[in-house]
Amino acid sequence: MSALLPVASTAEVRRYARDLFRRHPRALGVTVGLHALAAVAGLVGPRLLGELVESIQHGRGVSTVDRLAALIAGFVVLQAVLIRFAYLASARLGERVLAGLREEFVERVLALPLSTVERAGSGDLLTRTTRDVDALSRCVRLAVPETMIAMIVGILVVAAMFAVTPVLALPLLVAVPILVPGTRWYLKRAPEAYLKQNATYSTVTDGLAETVEGARTVDALRRQRQRTERTDTDLHRSYLAERATLFLRTVWFPIVELSWVLPVVATLLVGGALYLRGTVTLGQLTAAVVYAQMLVDPVDRLLSWLDELQVGAASLARLLGVAEGEAEPRAGAVPVPAGTGIEVRGLRFAYVAGREVLHGIDLTLTPGERLAIVGPSGAGKSTLGRLLAGVHQPTAGTITVGGVSLDDLPLDRLRAEVALVSQEHHVFIGTVRDNVAMVRPGAGEHEVRTALAAVNALDWALTLPAGLDTEVGAGGHSLSSAQAQQIALARLVLADPHTLVLDEATSLLDPRAARDLERSLAAVLHGRTVVAIAHRLFSAHDADRVAVVEDGRITELGSHDDLVAANGSYAALWRSWHGERTPAERIPAGGDGERTTAGGDAERTPAGGDAQRITAGGNAEPAIAGADRAD
Repeated sequence: MSALLPVASTAEVRRYARDLFRRHPRALGVTVGLHALAAVAGLVGPRLLGELVESIQHGRGVSTVDRLAALIAGFVVLQAVLIRFAYLASARLGERVLAGLREEFVERVLALPLSTVERAGSGDLLTRTTRDVDALSRCVRLAVPETMIAMIVGILVVAAMFAVTPVLALPLLVAVPILVPGTRWYLKRAPEAYLKQNATYSTVTDGLAETVEGARTVDALRRQRQRTERTDTDLHRSYLAERATLFLRTVWFPIVELSWVLPVVATLLVGGALYLRGTVTLGQLTAAVVYAQMLVDPVDRLLSWLDELQVGAASLARLLGVAEGEAEPRAGAVPVPAGTGIEVRGLRFAYVAGREVLHGIDLTLTPGERLAIVGPSGAGKSTLGRLLAGVHQPTAGTITVGGVSLDDLPLDRLRAEVALVSQEHHVFIGTVRDNVAMVRPGAGEHEVRTALAAVNALDWALTLPAGLDTEVGAGGHSLSSAQAQQIALARLVLADPHTLVLDEATSLLDPRAARDLERSLAAVLHGRTVVAIAHRLFSAHDADRVAVVEDGRITELGSHDDLVAANGSYAALWRSWHGERTPAERIPAGGDGERTTAGGDAERTPAGGDAQRITAGGNAEPAIAGADRAD
């Protein structure tokens, strides 16, 4: 199971929330002011109602009664108008706060090192990006404004009751012994419960995404039952987490319901007794009871939305935690490499503690050199390439560029020094031009076309329905895997870093097209350092040096000719891939023969004819020593 991303602490959530709203002081002031005015307008009515009752009791004139009635109606209308504008102001403030939060979240996600995303898995990040953002959106748009309104109205209602007569405000305290302990009990347990609930959502999403992405593998290995059991287990954990939060609500909500009914009853009983004794007037009693009844709405709103605030706080903690635990930006000036040479010393790396993948690798890359990394599957080639590109950090040892450790370079500066292109490519929603120029938004038409031409993609790009303006990506024109790979390589050409790590970057092309593309790239990238990780050994044939990685170590290092002459591991790989055989490997004359090479290619020797190798692209290549070959 993937390790979930960190979660921010409660203190960090509160500090961030305060800072978020402080960025909009004027909007916040207008919102609070309008709600306060609306609340004051609403509080005038009960006071006037009390005077109206006393006027009728004492037999005052009709004109006085009419005047009071008209004032009550006027303040009701005024309150309605103020509430409308107050809610509009709240909505605007909420959208501004939410927009800022979403932008920061996107920045945090994009700043995450690829190793962190891979370690956490896509499910957790996807859940935070969707479910947590939606929950926080509801909280910011509704819960925060409603809670703020409830607090303002509640404070003003209590103040109004004290203004009428302090004695009638005392019955409100009857709810305190019930409400305060109940709320404290709830708040003590709710944050952890909601964080656990959201974490189970991430686990469910992670498992489902993994099952869908690996559906073919699941079907081929007949692991449907195991994947179903995994999903059932994740759903059961989610059910238990949801039941835990439901239990909190079923205990707390009845306490809340009771807490706002008791003050109204107590005010009426105590006020009635005081009125009979002549301590308060009928008008004061009427106003106090109406105020107590008015207090029900803000208290109900406050406590009801408090549960939503807990959900929002948990979501915010998960969103803030996305970038937590990563290295803090170093103070001072960003170190500037004094050159483009890369030095690897004592490099060790382990994905899991105690299980090293790479063991004590030393390597020097001179500027402009083309290094090919070859070796059997699982030897650590791709891991070494990702370390050279700064995707992972070494468990031990150092990797420096121009004397500066890759760890000391900010991500944007690192990508200007070293870039990685892997087998996985993504076509973004937009035009072909946008997809290529995204690495340099200011790139001109000529530069984009040059980059596409460098990877042999300009011709087919111009034949698309709208040429370079053709919309591609989800919902747009569909590109083949090979075309998507060429787009990714065109981005790399346009980005123009001094060192490139190509991890099977042409694997989706047929061998002949891959060969042509690598030759084109070699011309365009002349003078730049290129590290090519490949199973197709023509990449090694053209390289300045070849590094053979076996069991996490570089066992051979030298030029193609030197390593073939050394007759070691690389020579065996070359003979196997190239179709040359030792006498023991030769197929007896007179019969067709076929064998599978280390690269997975089928080799066939027709009877009475020259040996041929059938490539992955379906091309027949001579496979005898000294014969013409496609590489």
